[in-house]
Amino acid sequence: MILAILTAATVSAVDVPVIAHGSIAVDQKAAMIRQIGLTKDTEAIVRHYFKDIPLMAEVARCESTFRHHNEDGSVLVGRVDPADTGVMQINKRYHEEDAIAMGFNLDDINDNMAFARNLYERQGVQPWSASMPCWGGSLAANY
Repeated sequence: MILAILTAATVSAVDVPVIAHGSIAVDQKAAMIRQIGLTKDTEAIVRHYFKDIPLMAEVARCESTFRHHNEDGSVLVGRVDPADTGVMQINKRYHEEDAIAMGFNLDDINDNMAFARNLYERQGVQPWSASMPCWGGSLAANY
């Protein structure tokens, strides 16, 4: 049985073993394979979306390791601050009201990236300054 993983721009398939009665086997290995597939898809989506601002893809790498969802399907939240949301770790406490007013749902990967682009256009990389030790070396390499 093939389990299709759908994203906004891509579709990928992950082989998941079938057990008796047609149920999908849920074991650590299958979950790990599924997460790796999702991460690679998300990385491709992020890198494509920010192809004109490659530094923002590096910010996503540092902030979320290119994950928008957890293994259980819930939206990724920050470990230090659970208000940090999604692939770009947009902080809902500070930005959700503006995002909603602009028509963005920060739990949606496309809206999360679109709002991040808007933030970048208004404030540069300042909203992600906490992770600068990770992506800061990319400044010299890309600009």
